[in-house]
Amino acid sequence: MSAMVAAPGMAGEIGSPELARSLRRADARRRWTAIALTLPLLVFLLATLLVPIAALLMRAVENPEVARSLPLTGAALSTWDRKAEPPAAAFAAIAKDLSSLDEGAQAGALARRLNSEVPGGRSLIMGTYRAASGDWKHLPTATDTELRERMLALDARWAELKYWHAIAKNASRWTPDYLLTAVDLRRSVDGGIERVADDQRVFGRILMRTFEISAIVTLACLALGYPLAYWLSTLPARQANVLMILVLVPFWTSILVRVAAWIVLLQREGLVNKALVSLSIVAEPVALLFNRTGVIISMTHILLPFMILPLYSVMKSVPPTYLRAAVSLGSAPLAAFFRVYVPQTWAGVGAGGLLVFILSIGYYVTPALLGGPDDQMLSYYIAQYTNVDVNWGMACALGAVLLAATLVLYAVYRRFAKAELSLG
Repeated sequence: MSAMVAAPGMAGEIGSPELARSLRRADARRRWTAIALTLPLLVFLLATLLVPIAALLMRAVENPEVARSLPLTGAALSTWDRKAEPPAAAFAAIAKDLSSLDEGAQAGALARRLNSEVPGGRSLIMGTYRAASGDWKHLPTATDTELRERMLALDARWAELKYWHAIAKNASRWTPDYLLTAVDLRRSVDGGIERVADDQRVFGRILMRTFEISAIVTLACLALGYPLAYWLSTLPARQANVLMILVLVPFWTSILVRVAAWIVLLQREGLVNKALVSLSIVAEPVALLFNRTGVIISMTHILLPFMILPLYSVMKSVPPTYLRAAVSLGSAPLAAFFRVYVPQTWAGVGAGGLLVFILSIGYYVTPALLGGPDDQMLSYYIAQYTNVDVNWGMACALGAVLLAATLVLYAVYRRFAKAELSLG
């Protein structure tokens, strides 16, 4: 056959510049179409995920109360050696700062912040604020020494250095104190970093408790979910779909409803205890509520579907002929299962375990309702600082610790996943 040759002058000849420009325009249109389709999702993620995380991290290191309310005092204490009594100018500066506050809410926020550093700081600040914004505000101009004497006469605690140390340490708008406290560290008087006293190291134990409960729940979900997912993967598609609906039923029920149901089941006169007593497993009802046992049972029930779904999706992709081939070559069925089948499901085990563990470390409602004082996880204290203590900096710092733990876990998972792919 003779080769086909384009007619002379025909537009868009093969290899012509016009054809190249047309292909570039078509490629650019595809790219812009893809960007336009994904733009709403990107905006949604930016508004609901990235911006809140950035605000959380910023608030964890922000310390505006003292810097905003006591600017003159911070400047007066900038050259203080923090060993001897502050100069008289510092006493005069704090009296002027407190008298210039427009609202009592500002003084209240300042008092709460200093009280979190030094017990008694709230009463000291509020008492001085009332005097400075009342009678002192209308006095003739007084010298620094006179204002110092007046403040010491009002409250002798102004002679104690610990209150001045707290003010000087928090005079900057940005501080690492919240993050340091979240890991049981603190800044010393000279600005160094040291561990807090033994009786004050609480957040390290809380974080370890959070990881411990999450690990136990993850292992329990794996122990229950693996055989169930394997059984579902061996069933015909119609039966597996029907049973999968039963697995997904908890997703359609409120967590509060499920927790309330577990309270009914696990109480001393509940169905579980009655069944154990009637079967002569125990002689008398056992304590299953307001302790670690109830928390683990309820969390395992709630998070079990998150383990089953990744396992099932991976197991469905493993050909059943592998096991039959291993058995036909002389391997025992159990040995074939663990040597041939299980290694091919590590991806599902890793994905399900990571998902359950990350969800577990952020749990709040279930431990709060079913656990005792020693069973509360880190999220409980985040809610405590947010709703009760109104200490947003500390709440955001604890949230940053949880975020860092989640990112570390994900990085470890990715590293192992890549190593497994490279070996495979």
